[in-house]
Amino acid sequence: MRAGALRGLRPPGGSVCEARRAGPTGPTERRHGNEGRTAPARGASGSDNTGRDARDCAMAREAVGRPAEETFSLWKREQARLKARVVDRDTEAWQRDPAFSGLQRVGGVDVSFVKGDSVSACASLVVLSYPELEVVYEDCRMVSLTAPYVSGFLAFREVPFLVDAVRRLREKEPCLMPQVLLVDGNGVLHHRGFGVACHLGVLTDLPCVGVAKKLLQVDGLENNAQHKEKIQLLQARGDSFPLMGGSGTILGMALKSHDHSTKPLYVSVGHKMSLEAAMRLTLGCCRFRIPEPADIRSRDYIRRTLGVPGPPAPGRERFRNYPLTSCCGD
Repeated sequence: MRAGALRGLRPPGGSVCEARRAGPTGPTERRHGNEGRTAPARGASGSDNTGRDARDCAMAREAVGRPAEETFSLWKREQARLKARVVDRDTEAWQRDPAFSGLQRVGGVDVSFVKGDSVSACASLVVLSYPELEVVYEDCRMVSLTAPYVSGFLAFREVPFLVDAVRRLREKEPCLMPQVLLVDGNGVLHHRGFGVACHLGVLTDLPCVGVAKKLLQVDGLENNAQHKEKIQLLQARGDSFPLMGGSGTILGMALKSHDHSTKPLYVSVGHKMSLEAAMRLTLGCCRFRIPEPADIRSRDYIRRTLGVPGPPAPGRERFRNYPLTSCCGD
């Protein structure tokens, strides 16, 4: 599909939007509407943080049009300010339980693109029951990203739309709010220790886990021969090794999520969860290489909505031959 085709298929006055509440037998509700704008997120208790969170979510949009140096300086200051609010330990009783007793809903978020179009994207929030991994809610929406992609600042490009999705769910179906979010990207495994999973966790006040498909090479971490040798030693599902940076800090773990996968996932703390619990949860959500929530749904939604060719095969690493792409996940 040609790069500009997404724009021509958007209805007048807004973007294609789909949100569903689903049960074991399929979706029971479908909504359509115009693309919403960023609105303040509410904390887990429902308290209104209008002033602070509206400023946080609007940061990417405010920076559009600024000189590059001024934008980067603004973004760095904002990352440093929000990083002070990150919690890197378990905060919920279910996180400390070996079987995650008490965990009932796991969410996943993702932003997917049609290859060649760096502006139009599908932002998705999917909520699954746990441990059954059955979809109970999904919200997929076509959006236009105004902030440029810059390595290390992915959150300012994507997070406002993901915060919007969480806000819509909190307002419409609070009983389906996820107890944790798996984020297609990194957490503390980041240039400044504050990746997209940290950013989203702080703004939504939800536990978040960063799950990336590629190694972000920071703090001396390299995808070199030594790293590839370690990957070769991962023999069975659940095998892992720590990602220790040059500073001596363990920034995350490389995890073999499926017996037949040759590529690990890179798991890191986002917010309000320990690395050990994040690893166990990620593994528990993997029927195949990639955790079940969100990534698959957003790509399938693009196919259904825009007619991108190629039938989706459930579950496996199946996207490399289709003209769809995601950012590297920082």
